Amino acid sequence: MKICSRTVLRQMTQRIGHSFQALSPQRKQKNTEGPLSVLNLVSAKVLSKALSNALMVCLVALLAWAPTAPAEAVNNPELLPDEPTVVIDLARILNDAQEEYLNTKLPQFEEETGWKLRVLTQFDQTPGRAVKEFWGLNDKSIMMVADPRGGNLLNFSVGDQLYPLLPRTFWIELQTRFGNQFYVRDNGEDGAVLGAINALETCLERGGCAVVPGLPREQWILTLVTSILGGVICGFAAQPRKEGDGIAWQWALLFSPLWGILFIAFGLGPVVTRTPELLPVVRNVSGFLIGVIVAFLTPVFGKPPAADDQA
Repeated sequence: MKICSRTVLRQMTQRIGHSFQALSPQRKQKNTEGPLSVLNLVSAKVLSKALSNALMVCLVALLAWAPTAPAEAVNNPELLPDEPTVVIDLARILNDAQEEYLNTKLPQFEEETGWKLRVLTQFDQTPGRAVKEFWGLNDKSIMMVADPRGGNLLNFSVGDQLYPLLPRTFWIELQTRFGNQFYVRDNGEDGAVLGAINALETCLERGGCAVVPGLPREQWILTLVTSILGGVICGFAAQPRKEGDGIAWQWALLFSPLWGILFIAFGLGPVVTRTPELLPVVRNVSGFLIGVIVAFLTPVFGKPPAADDQA
């Protein structure tokens, strides 16, 4: 009985062992197929990315080594007129009367002062460097280029002898004042060209300018506002701090750097350096005085305490 039970137990054990042996390859295969499939997928993605990067590097290298045409300056002498002229109006900005005026005025100005002014307008075509030989530009020459395609209408080619008389800041202000889109919108492209020419003639006749002559309305309004603001600060600073006191001169002097800069540097400075007219100066001084009086008579920063409050 024991032998029979042992035999049956052994047979059952062998059957279980065989079944485990039969299942073990399948389990091993199942356990290994999952990671292998994921690994194969990741390897394929990495390989495709590496190939795409390699192709990109090869493309960049080919473009870098590809021969390119050297950059050349534009030179179109066929666009130049057959007859000598000081104005080449390819963009058709000027009318006939304005072009005739410049053709008469600019040569006369050159004879009187020795400075050569030339005007070139262009749009989709330009004569390029051929215009330098056509006009014989030198260190005493100024060529104004008007091109409506850019954000600013005007550009200048200036000779080296002009910079001691007209510094670089002058040319920046000249370009931004007459060539900006707001000035062109209000005065036209022809007005911008003629206005810049008149400013140049005025400064060269004076022997040089640090700033562009003339005071635009928007700039004068800004100087008037700063003058009034300086007067308000001065008036508030001069208010009496105690009852019975008069003008607080010590406080007005203490704040003098602030209101002095606003009134003198930003209120009067731009006016007297750009125009000889007295009317803008009188207006700014009046604005400053009105600001002082109004601020002085307005108890904002503290009214002197009344007698009832002190009691």
